[in-house]
Amino acid sequence: MYYSDWEPSLGFLFFYFLFIIAIVGFYLYCSWRLFEKAWRKGWEGLIPGHNTVEMFEIIGRPGWWFFLLLIPIANIVIEIMILFELAKVFGKDTGFGFGLLFLNFIFLPILALGDAEYQGPLTHEV
Repeated sequence: MYYSDWEPSLGFLFFYFLFIIAIVGFYLYCSWRLFEKAWRKGWEGLIPGHNTVEMFEIIGRPGWWFFLLLIPIANIVIEIMILFELAKVFGKDTGFGFGLLFLNFIFLPILALGDAEYQGPLTHEV
């Protein structure tokens, strides 16, 4: 049997697994807090699909926009719109929206755990 020096040890894999679980737990907590800040129940941020529909309602868009996320290319545009409008409903500017777009792993916890307050959904008049 051939053993390589590069094979990860069982201890390394265990601590790597714990590290990943801690990161996932932190972002689940951030999602919970973000939904509570937006006057929603925290658990709604943990349910896949439902959290997206609720996010549309938080930013003032209709829930059926969820189906636009199923269209290729359009889903990228919609997701970018969600991030910028999420920054706006929490009283942040366009620069913070770019932060959510490019450094989401940093700016989402800032939004969820910082002092940003929910201003209410945006009004989208035609």
